[in-house]
Amino acid sequence: MAQLSPRGLARACSRHPWRTITAWLVALVLAAGAIGTLLEFTTESEVLNDPESEQAYDLLGALPPAQPENIVNEIVVVRSDRLTVDDARFRAAVLRLAAEVTEPPVVVTRDFYSTSDRSLVSPDRHATLITVGLLRDPENDVVPVIEAVERADRDPFDAEITGEWTYDRDLNQLSQDDLQAGELEFGLPVAFVVLLLVFGAVVAGLVPVLLALASIVVALGVVAIISAAFDLSVFTLNMLTGMGLALGIDYALFIVSRFREERHHGREKLDAIDATGASASQAVLFSGLAFVLAMFGLMLVPDTIFRSLATGAILVGIVSVIAGLTLLPALLGLLGDRVNAVRLPVLGRQAEAGTAREGRIWSSIVRWVMRRPVVTLVGSVAVLLALTLPALDLKLGFVGIRTMPDRFASKQGFVALERSFGVGTTDSTEIVVSGDVSSPRVRSATRRLEGRLRADREFRQVSTQFHPQQDLADIEALPVGDSRDDAAYDAVRRVRDTYVPDAFEGVDARALVTGETAEGIDYFALVRRWLPIVFTFVLGLSFVLLTIAFRSIVVPLKAILLNLLSVGAAYGLLVLVFEKGVGNELFGFEQVDAIEAWVPLFLFSVLFGLSMDYHVFLLSRIRERYVRTGDNADSVAHGVASTARLITGAALIIIAVFSGFARGDLIMFQQMGFGVAVSLLIDATLIRTVLLPASMQLLGDRNWYLPRWLGWLPDFHIEGAARR
Repeated sequence: MAQLSPRGLARACSRHPWRTITAWLVALVLAAGAIGTLLEFTTESEVLNDPESEQAYDLLGALPPAQPENIVNEIVVVRSDRLTVDDARFRAAVLRLAAEVTEPPVVVTRDFYSTSDRSLVSPDRHATLITVGLLRDPENDVVPVIEAVERADRDPFDAEITGEWTYDRDLNQLSQDDLQAGELEFGLPVAFVVLLLVFGAVVAGLVPVLLALASIVVALGVVAIISAAFDLSVFTLNMLTGMGLALGIDYALFIVSRFREERHHGREKLDAIDATGASASQAVLFSGLAFVLAMFGLMLVPDTIFRSLATGAILVGIVSVIAGLTLLPALLGLLGDRVNAVRLPVLGRQAEAGTAREGRIWSSIVRWVMRRPVVTLVGSVAVLLALTLPALDLKLGFVGIRTMPDRFASKQGFVALERSFGVGTTDSTEIVVSGDVSSPRVRSATRRLEGRLRADREFRQVSTQFHPQQDLADIEALPVGDSRDDAAYDAVRRVRDTYVPDAFEGVDARALVTGETAEGIDYFALVRRWLPIVFTFVLGLSFVLLTIAFRSIVVPLKAILLNLLSVGAAYGLLVLVFEKGVGNELFGFEQVDAIEAWVPLFLFSVLFGLSMDYHVFLLSRIRERYVRTGDNADSVAHGVASTARLITGAALIIIAVFSGFARGDLIMFQQMGFGVAVSLLIDATLIRTVLLPASMQLLGDRNWYLPRWLGWLPDFHIEGAARR
């Protein structure tokens, strides 16, 4: 079993470096093969708790397949400010485009000139619609349709397209653009600069980057294998790369720094690696476990998006820990002191000499705080609670097509459709009536409900179809504007809460509301229900893990409370910036009506997992000093001041990576990136330099209290705590 401990792995891998590196190279080759042949993501999501919207879809599935001419996935808007639809040139242009779109024959279209359907003409007669039905493979068949529309977009006609698959394609492209521009072109270079400042040497800075990239590739290979059997969201890629950069670099930063410290104290190379395996590697193992457990909370939520994000994060977290425990000792075994090669002038010697020493500035701050623990503790808590207050106005929603950048086809088509026809979506609201629709009472109730929809200004194009053989009726209506607007959500809630109960009171039938907007409402309910469950799960497991790690029940309780303060402040700042619009222009963010529904739950799990990295590393150094000296105040001050340079660098790296998300154009990623960045900034400054030392000073030796009945817990000697 000793060989499977971090210390045993470090010893074995450093003494057989080429075997270890060869094994990793094989893993990288296999992963690359899996990525190239199996990797497949989806833009679709699915909730698994069977809400009303899904029950309605199940009922609709019993109906005969729709006729091809009745299938509408996309809408093409053709407009001319100079010509009307009565002009022969207008007719020729529309028919030419419709004919081009129907090649190949898996696409069907309807237009005004072929059907005389006046609903396809705008009130001012300067615009008309071509409805498009993609019958076979919408995800791929939409591409030639978009290209045909782009070719038709020339004077005197404006041709635009919008719809389900156009939007999904644009969302996928935007996700990839943000990944490249934010994480790879911004986050990774900034992280490398921070590593250079921390280590003062190019080689030492490159090693963590190399480790992170290797972890990302191997984890993505595993994801590729999983994606062959299960649908994974396209956002899994963003999550995996972002967390891979953050965790891989941070874990390597802790381990390489400890190795340099041990060498600075005179240990031989292999002994230094061995000591590092018994200390920093042990801390990395527990940090990784804390992160993985936090992300497992998201796996509980019955939603494919959450489970996809959790899958990517968990896998890259596990692989990053394995890389830190095996590949990194092998590299250090080969490099030895050459890890300090290509030292930066001036900065390099200072960085190497300052390893694990107390920084004068940080030491002064911490000791000043510890001389005034009550004042600093109360003041800091008050500041964080004030930042948390705006979270009381937290509103969940989905950011719709309105917030897409104007350069994308789906946004241009939405604007054109809304301008000419007063609607901007193909996502209809449907009410499925289940019962004896042949009976006068059920039919009358259905017509009453239809009438209420027609009278509601938030709906257009209301129609009803009866299917007596299936005992079903289907009422369909288009929301005005975007199906994810507040007005659309309010309208669908009116239908569910008022129109349906009023129309079907005393009638032996069920009426279920579905559609894109209804799905969103069900999703908000899902998040609200699972938020306290995930909180309880993550907090409970984290408490158990930290109790085992530090043999104390006070340390984990305090860590949990401090993390909750930073998470609460992040929630409050999210609402303040994105919903209230305070300072949003300073960051280049758009003010929106709501926070993306999945963001609060996701942020909690990610922030809790990441902040535990710092707590485990910092508290392990404090505990190491305390075990040696028995002096609580000195241990706290030394632990905070001696790790300040390292933890600040680690925090800046994660902040840089997630700031890359915030620099993108996707509002949901802006919210996620901003939330993570500000929370970790608070955690690495106010929490670590004020709240933690102040609270530990007040508690004294009680910090390490463990009830006697828990004395059987194993002592893993985190960060060499057993050495005296």
